[in-house]
Amino acid sequence: MYGFPRRMASSRGRIIIKTPREIGFMMKAGEIAAEALNHAGQRIAPGISTWELSRVIGDFIKMKGAKPSFKGLYGFPGNACISINAELIHGIPARKRFIRAGDIVSIDLGAYKDGYHGDLSATFACGTIPAQTEKLLRVTETALQDAIKQCVSGNRIGDLSNAIQTRIEGGGFYIPDDYLGHGIGRELHEDPSIPNIGTAGRGPRLTPGMTLAIEPMANTTTKKTKILRDEWTVVEGNGNLSAHFEHTVIITSGEPVIMTQLK
Repeated sequence: MYGFPRRMASSRGRIIIKTPREIGFMMKAGEIAAEALNHAGQRIAPGISTWELSRVIGDFIKMKGAKPSFKGLYGFPGNACISINAELIHGIPARKRFIRAGDIVSIDLGAYKDGYHGDLSATFACGTIPAQTEKLLRVTETALQDAIKQCVSGNRIGDLSNAIQTRIEGGGFYIPDDYLGHGIGRELHEDPSIPNIGTAGRGPRLTPGMTLAIEPMANTTTKKTKILRDEWTVVEGNGNLSAHFEHTVIITSGEPVIMTQLK
Protein backbone atom coordinates (compact mmCIF):
# COMPACT_ATOMS: atom_id res chain seq x y z
CA MET A 1 0.00 0.00 0.00
CA TYR A 2 0.63 3.46 -0.81
CA GLY A 3 4.26 4.18 -0.55
CA PHE A 4 4.72 3.38 3.11
CA PRO A 5 6.18 6.62 4.52
CA ARG A 6 9.31 6.51 6.64
CA ARG A 7 7.53 8.26 9.51
CA MET A 8 4.98 5.46 10.01
CA ALA A 9 5.85 2.51 12.21
CA SER A 10 5.75 -0.82 10.42
CA SER A 11 4.88 -4.00 12.32
CA ARG A 12 6.68 -4.72 15.59
CA GLY A 13 10.35 -4.57 14.71
CA ARG A 14 10.64 -8.14 13.46
CA ILE A 15 10.29 -9.87 10.10
CA ILE A 16 7.46 -12.39 10.16
CA ILE A 17 8.09 -15.62 8.23
CA LYS A 18 4.84 -17.03 6.84
CA THR A 19 3.81 -20.67 7.02
CA PRO A 20 2.53 -22.52 3.92
CA ARG A 21 -1.01 -22.12 5.29
CA GLU A 22 -0.56 -18.38 5.68
CA ILE A 23 0.91 -18.12 2.20
CA GLY A 24 -2.16 -19.86 0.85
CA PHE A 25 -4.37 -17.17 2.42
CA MET A 26 -2.12 -14.43 1.04
CA MET A 27 -2.21 -15.94 -2.45
CA LYS A 28 -6.00 -15.64 -2.43
CA ALA A 29 -5.92 -12.06 -1.14
CA GLY A 30 -3.32 -11.19 -3.77
CA GLU A 31 -5.38 -12.76 -6.53
CA ILE A 32 -8.44 -10.72 -5.54
CA ALA A 33 -6.39 -7.52 -5.39
CA ALA A 34 -4.93 -8.17 -8.85
CA GLU A 35 -8.36 -8.89 -10.31
CA ALA A 36 -9.68 -5.67 -8.79
CA LEU A 37 -6.83 -3.65 -10.31
CA ASN A 38 -7.41 -5.23 -13.71
CA HIS A 39 -11.11 -4.43 -13.42
CA ALA A 40 -10.45 -0.81 -12.46
CA GLY A 41 -7.80 -0.35 -15.14
CA GLN A 42 -10.30 -1.37 -17.80
CA ARG A 43 -12.68 1.34 -16.59
CA ILE A 44 -10.22 4.19 -17.02
CA ALA A 45 -11.59 6.55 -19.68
CA PRO A 46 -12.08 10.29 -20.15
CA GLY A 47 -14.85 11.59 -17.91
CA ILE A 48 -14.83 8.93 -15.20
CA SER A 49 -14.30 10.28 -11.70
CA THR A 50 -11.79 8.92 -9.25
CA TRP A 51 -14.71 8.41 -6.83
CA GLU A 52 -16.40 6.14 -9.37
CA LEU A 53 -13.20 4.13 -9.83
CA SER A 54 -12.95 3.77 -6.06
CA ARG A 55 -16.56 2.60 -5.89
CA VAL A 56 -15.94 0.03 -8.64
CA ILE A 57 -12.89 -1.27 -6.77
CA GLY A 58 -14.71 -1.53 -3.44
CA ASP A 59 -17.71 -3.29 -4.97
CA PHE A 60 -15.49 -5.77 -6.80
CA ILE A 61 -13.41 -6.65 -3.75
CA LYS A 62 -16.53 -7.13 -1.62
CA MET A 63 -18.13 -9.28 -4.32
CA LYS A 64 -15.09 -11.58 -3.98
CA GLY A 65 -15.70 -11.96 -0.25
CA ALA A 66 -12.87 -9.65 0.82
CA LYS A 67 -12.53 -6.12 2.16
CA PRO A 68 -10.63 -3.14 0.72
CA SER A 69 -7.43 -2.99 2.77
CA PHE A 70 -7.10 0.79 2.58
CA LYS A 71 -10.59 1.86 3.67
CA GLY A 72 -10.18 3.56 7.04
CA LEU A 73 -6.49 2.68 7.40
CA TYR A 74 -4.81 5.56 9.28
CA GLY A 75 -8.06 7.39 8.50
CA PHE A 76 -7.81 7.09 4.70
CA PRO A 77 -11.34 7.64 3.29
CA GLY A 78 -11.26 5.70 -0.01
CA ASN A 79 -11.26 2.10 -1.17
CA ALA A 80 -8.06 2.79 -3.11
CA CYS A 81 -5.50 5.52 -3.66
CA ILE A 82 -6.05 7.06 -7.10
CA SER A 83 -3.43 9.59 -8.16
CA ILE A 84 -3.34 11.54 -11.42
CA ASN A 85 -0.32 12.97 -13.26
CA ALA A 86 1.84 14.88 -10.71
CA GLU A 87 0.15 13.03 -7.85
CA LEU A 88 2.62 10.35 -6.85
CA ILE A 89 0.65 8.45 -4.20
CA HIS A 90 -2.22 8.69 -1.70
CA GLY A 91 -4.66 10.46 -4.03
CA ILE A 92 -8.09 10.62 -2.33
CA PRO A 93 -10.97 9.62 -4.63
CA ALA A 94 -13.33 12.54 -5.26
CA ARG A 95 -16.67 12.90 -7.05
CA LYS A 96 -15.49 15.98 -8.94
CA ARG A 97 -12.00 14.71 -9.85
CA PHE A 98 -12.37 13.57 -13.44
CA ILE A 99 -9.86 11.74 -15.61
CA ARG A 100 -9.03 13.32 -18.95
CA ALA A 101 -7.55 11.99 -22.17
CA GLY A 102 -3.76 12.01 -21.92
CA ASP A 103 -3.68 11.64 -18.13
CA ILE A 104 -1.69 8.98 -16.34
CA VAL A 105 -3.51 7.38 -13.43
CA SER A 106 -1.88 5.46 -10.57
CA ILE A 107 -4.20 3.04 -8.78
CA ASP A 108 -2.95 1.54 -5.53
CA LEU A 109 -5.20 -0.95 -3.74
CA GLY A 110 -5.28 -3.87 -1.37
CA ALA A 111 -7.61 -6.75 -0.54
CA TYR A 112 -8.01 -8.25 2.93
CA LYS A 113 -9.33 -11.80 3.21
CA ASP A 114 -9.11 -14.50 5.87
CA GLY A 115 -6.89 -12.27 7.98
CA TYR A 116 -4.27 -11.43 5.32
CA HIS A 117 -3.58 -8.68 2.81
CA GLY A 118 -2.59 -8.48 -0.86
CA ASP A 119 -1.28 -5.12 -2.13
CA LEU A 120 -0.37 -3.79 -5.56
CA SER A 121 -0.40 -0.73 -7.79
CA ALA A 122 0.10 0.30 -11.38
CA THR A 123 0.11 3.49 -13.41
CA PHE A 124 -2.19 3.51 -16.44
CA ALA A 125 -2.36 5.80 -19.46
CA CYS A 126 -5.73 7.25 -20.44
CA GLY A 127 -5.42 7.18 -24.20
CA THR A 128 -2.35 8.39 -26.04
CA ILE A 129 0.54 9.86 -24.04
CA PRO A 130 3.87 11.40 -25.15
CA ALA A 131 6.91 9.19 -25.67
CA GLN A 132 8.68 10.58 -22.59
CA THR A 133 5.66 9.76 -20.45
CA GLU A 134 5.58 6.25 -21.87
CA LYS A 135 9.25 5.98 -20.91
CA LEU A 136 8.47 7.07 -17.34
CA LEU A 137 5.91 4.28 -16.99
CA ARG A 138 8.10 1.70 -18.71
CA VAL A 139 11.18 2.47 -16.62
CA THR A 140 9.27 2.40 -13.34
CA GLU A 141 7.55 -0.88 -14.15
CA THR A 142 10.85 -2.39 -15.29
CA ALA A 143 12.42 -1.30 -11.99
CA LEU A 144 9.80 -3.40 -10.22
CA GLN A 145 10.64 -6.38 -12.42
CA ASP A 146 14.35 -5.87 -11.74
CA ALA A 147 13.73 -5.85 -7.99
CA ILE A 148 11.61 -9.00 -8.15
CA LYS A 149 14.47 -10.80 -9.93
CA GLN A 150 16.59 -10.06 -6.86
CA CYS A 151 14.02 -11.73 -4.56
CA VAL A 152 16.10 -14.86 -4.11
CA SER A 153 16.82 -16.52 -0.78
CA GLY A 154 20.23 -15.37 0.50
CA ASN A 155 20.08 -11.96 -1.18
CA ARG A 156 19.52 -8.85 0.88
CA ILE A 157 16.98 -6.01 0.84
CA GLY A 158 19.71 -3.71 -0.46
CA ASP A 159 19.89 -5.82 -3.63
CA LEU A 160 16.25 -4.95 -4.37
CA SER A 161 16.77 -1.29 -3.50
CA ASN A 162 19.88 -1.02 -5.66
CA ALA A 163 18.14 -2.66 -8.63
CA ILE A 164 15.33 -0.10 -8.41
CA GLN A 165 17.71 2.83 -8.05
CA THR A 166 19.89 1.70 -10.93
CA ARG A 167 16.98 1.37 -13.33
CA ILE A 168 15.14 4.58 -12.43
CA GLU A 169 18.14 6.86 -12.18
CA GLY A 170 19.67 5.21 -15.23
CA GLY A 171 16.49 6.13 -17.11
CA GLY A 172 16.96 9.78 -16.22
CA PHE A 173 14.27 9.97 -13.53
CA TYR A 174 14.29 10.79 -9.82
CA ILE A 175 13.39 8.66 -6.79
CA PRO A 176 11.28 10.19 -4.00
CA ASP A 177 13.19 8.45 -1.23
CA ASP A 178 10.84 9.35 1.64
CA TYR A 179 8.47 6.53 0.62
CA LEU A 180 9.18 2.82 0.87
CA GLY A 181 8.01 -0.68 0.17
CA HIS A 182 7.34 -2.96 3.11
CA GLY A 183 6.66 -6.40 4.46
CA ILE A 184 3.04 -7.55 4.39
CA GLY A 185 0.85 -10.24 5.91
CA ARG A 186 -1.69 -10.01 8.73
CA GLU A 187 -0.83 -6.32 8.79
CA LEU A 188 -0.67 -4.28 5.63
CA HIS A 189 2.62 -2.76 6.77
CA GLU A 190 5.11 -5.12 8.37
CA ASP A 191 8.89 -5.23 8.53
CA PRO A 192 11.17 -5.04 6.66
CA SER A 193 11.07 -1.60 5.07
CA ILE A 194 12.17 -1.69 1.42
CA PRO A 195 13.79 1.59 0.28
CA ASN A 196 13.87 2.43 -3.41
CA ILE A 197 17.50 3.58 -3.03
CA GLY A 198 20.21 1.42 -1.52
CA THR A 199 23.48 -0.48 -1.66
CA ALA A 200 23.63 -4.07 -2.88
CA GLY A 201 24.63 -6.57 -0.21
CA ARG A 202 23.22 -4.51 2.66
CA GLY A 203 20.17 -4.90 4.83
CA PRO A 204 18.13 -7.89 6.07
CA ARG A 205 18.77 -11.20 4.35
CA LEU A 206 15.95 -12.72 2.30
CA THR A 207 14.58 -15.96 3.69
CA PRO A 208 11.91 -18.36 2.38
CA GLY A 209 8.54 -17.37 3.78
CA MET A 210 9.19 -13.61 3.71
CA THR A 211 6.41 -11.66 2.01
CA LEU A 212 7.23 -8.27 0.53
CA ALA A 213 5.31 -5.42 -1.07
CA ILE A 214 7.85 -3.88 -3.44
CA GLU A 215 6.90 -0.49 -4.87
CA PRO A 216 9.27 1.61 -6.98
CA MET A 217 8.28 5.21 -7.65
CA ALA A 218 9.70 7.75 -10.07
CA ASN A 219 9.42 11.51 -10.46
CA THR A 220 10.16 13.37 -13.67
CA THR A 221 12.21 16.36 -12.49
CA THR A 222 13.04 16.14 -8.77
CA LYS A 223 13.18 13.68 -5.89
CA LYS A 224 11.36 16.23 -3.74
CA THR A 225 7.67 15.85 -2.98
CA LYS A 226 4.92 17.92 -1.37
CA ILE A 227 1.87 16.87 0.62
CA LEU A 228 -1.33 18.72 -0.31
CA ARG A 229 -3.72 20.35 2.14
CA ASP A 230 -5.79 17.18 2.36
CA GLU A 231 -2.79 15.80 4.31
CA TRP A 232 -2.71 12.70 2.11
CA THR A 233 -1.97 13.41 -1.53
CA VAL A 234 1.76 13.42 -2.31
CA VAL A 235 2.80 15.30 -5.46
CA GLU A 236 6.02 15.67 -7.44
CA GLY A 237 7.91 18.65 -6.03
CA ASN A 238 7.85 20.64 -9.29
CA GLY A 239 4.34 19.62 -10.28
CA ASN A 240 5.53 17.27 -13.03
CA LEU A 241 4.64 13.65 -13.69
CA SER A 242 5.13 10.68 -11.36
CA ALA A 243 4.67 6.91 -11.67
CA HIS A 244 4.19 4.06 -9.18
CA PHE A 245 4.14 0.25 -9.57
CA GLU A 246 3.89 -2.45 -6.90
CA HIS A 247 3.55 -6.20 -6.40
CA THR A 248 3.30 -8.48 -3.39
CA VAL A 249 5.99 -11.17 -3.62
CA ILE A 250 6.84 -14.32 -1.64
CA ILE A 251 10.44 -15.42 -1.14
CA THR A 252 10.83 -19.18 -1.74
CA SER A 253 13.73 -21.60 -1.87
CA GLY A 254 13.71 -21.10 -5.66
CA GLU A 255 12.25 -18.39 -7.88
CA PRO A 256 10.14 -15.62 -6.31
CA VAL A 257 6.37 -15.89 -6.63
CA ILE A 258 4.28 -12.82 -7.45
CA MET A 259 1.08 -13.09 -5.43
CA THR A 260 -0.55 -10.17 -7.22
CA GLN A 261 0.21 -11.23 -10.78
CA LEU A 262 -1.83 -9.28 -13.34
CA LYS A 263 -3.40 -11.36 -16.12
